[in-house]
Amino acid sequence: MSRFLRRLAAPLMFLLALPPAAGAECFGMNILDIMPAAERQALEAAANAVPYPEGNFWTAEKGATRLIVIGTYHLDDPRHQAAVDRLAPEIAGAAALLVEGGPEEEKALVAHMAENPSVMTITEGPTLLESLPEATWKRLSAAMSERGIPGFMAAKLQPWYVTVLLSVPPCAMEDLVDPKGLDGMLIDAALAAGVPVRALEPYDTVFKLFDSFSRAEQVDMIEQTLALEPSITDFSITLADAYFDGKGRLMWELMRHQSYAMEGYTRAQVDEEMARMEDVLMVKRNRAWIPVIEAAADAGPLVVVAFGALHLSGEDGVLNLLAENGWTVAPMVLP
Repeated sequence: MSRFLRRLAAPLMFLLALPPAAGAECFGMNILDIMPAAERQALEAAANAVPYPEGNFWTAEKGATRLIVIGTYHLDDPRHQAAVDRLAPEIAGAAALLVEGGPEEEKALVAHMAENPSVMTITEGPTLLESLPEATWKRLSAAMSERGIPGFMAAKLQPWYVTVLLSVPPCAMEDLVDPKGLDGMLIDAALAAGVPVRALEPYDTVFKLFDSFSRAEQVDMIEQTLALEPSITDFSITLADAYFDGKGRLMWELMRHQSYAMEGYTRAQVDEEMARMEDVLMVKRNRAWIPVIEAAADAGPLVVVAFGALHLSGEDGVLNLLAENGWTVAPMVLP
């Protein structure tokens, strides 16, 4: 999930005059640590079957031009500081920092939401209370209440945005009030050094992404995400640990693995939906980013690029797309 998706919660809270959730520290277990060895090995084999499955920090070189490519984790974590300390001098010497969305895009995003409330809330037609089966609505209402959003408000949210909120455990909702994550910390470092911060994509990309899913498909996403609710805190902790272990692709395969257990879904259906999600949320964006990155590189000799770590790996991941365009890609070792 992109930093923009995470950040959408904060302005929505503001627009609806909702108080932020009370701060709480997340406690849970790492799912991978308690997984049977054979299952863990199968997940790792699936993750390692694609190009560049591990590592968050990379360099790409072509001629005299150098890119530093950073896979980020969008929520706050004290473990980010070591990477920022190492990368800040590189950013200070760069021609630009490219991110999914910079400060100007975030301002435009908030303004767009204020002027067009229907992108986030249901202003016409049935609410979620009226659209969902009664049992599903009760589960959703309880889950949203845990996140500080009362049912009467949750009923009016667009279904895709409800899915975004459900992906954040209740104990982490405070992070959405003013989230930085590694992306935000790198942006701060660039601004402090007077380095331009540029966006990889327009501010309204997130809305267009979800427009490609029908309302029925978005409602189905709510059902699927609610199925993970009992383990969402554990999943969040596992995600963070896997990121700092440099195993972002492994989390994609864990999500697939857990989805196989959803009632009413075959493995083939899960694989089909995972492939579509990857295409819409990652592959199409990755391909659109490459010309932006290479255009910025023309003004090098050094450009730093930072985006969610899941965009790094795969046949259509940013690293492999750069390699196919003649860039020499290598891991960057950070202390």
